[in-house]
Amino acid sequence: MRFDSTHRFGQLHQEKHKLKRIYVGNLSFDTTEEGLEAAFAAYGTVRSVSIIQDRQTGRSRGFAFVEMDSDPEADAAISGLNGTELDSRTLTVNEARPRTDRGGRGGERRW
Repeated sequence: MRFDSTHRFGQLHQEKHKLKRIYVGNLSFDTTEEGLEAAFAAYGTVRSVSIIQDRQTGRSRGFAFVEMDSDPEADAAISGLNGTELDSRTLTVNEARPRTDRGGRGGERRW
C-alpha cells in the first residue's frame, strides 16, 4: 500500500477543524432557524442550524442543534446565550453530547 501524504494531510486538517455541535433547548415554537443563526452569529461563524421537528406533525420539538466553526467561538456562544431569552423563552445552551442508544426500539415489551 502506498502512503499518500496529501491524503493524510487532508485528513489531519479535517480532524483539526472539526465543527463544534451545540444543543439549544427550550425553544419557542415560533423560533426560526434564521433567528437562531442570527443569535449565534454574534459569537462566530455558524455552519448549520437545525431545528428538530416531530416526524408526524412537522412541528418543532422545542430544541435545535447549531454547528460552529471552532471551539472558542462555540464556547463563547454557549456562555453568552445560555439562560438568555429568545422569542420569550429562556434558552438552555450547552455542548451537544453524542446520541446514546436508548434501547427498547422495535416495540418489544417485557412484563
